[in-house]
Amino acid sequence: QVQLVESGGGQVQPGGSLTLSCSASGRSVYAMAWVRQDPGKEREFVALITWNRGTTYYADSVKGRFTISRDKPSNTMYLQMNNLRPEDTAFYYCAAPAVTTETQDPRNYDFWGQGVQVIVSS
Repeated sequence: QVQLVESGGGQVQPGGSLTLSCSASGRSVYAMAWVRQDPGKEREFVALITWNRGTTYYADSVKGRFTISRDKPSNTMYLQMNNLRPEDTAFYYCAAPAVTTETQDPRNYDFWGQGVQVIVSS
């Protein structure tokens, strides 16, 4: 099993920045991802990073504004979010697949954190 705990959510004005963190414990995983969901909408892939190589993938909607990274010694993944927009408002979840995959489909993720809320509003 993998336990994932997010932190760093909050409210920010449009154009502002936030950094989310995800602390992982338990068994090792091949990759970890950020997924967001606005209530009443489908879960949306945001970004993924492979743990060993650090290969990254981004949704088109966040490319150039968000940066995913990880710190191996502390087993922590980050999401640096810049130039935030109102449409980035959502609950953000840390997630990981149980198998070796770089899929960007959240339906294939097996482990999930509890989520943190990000509100972008003036």
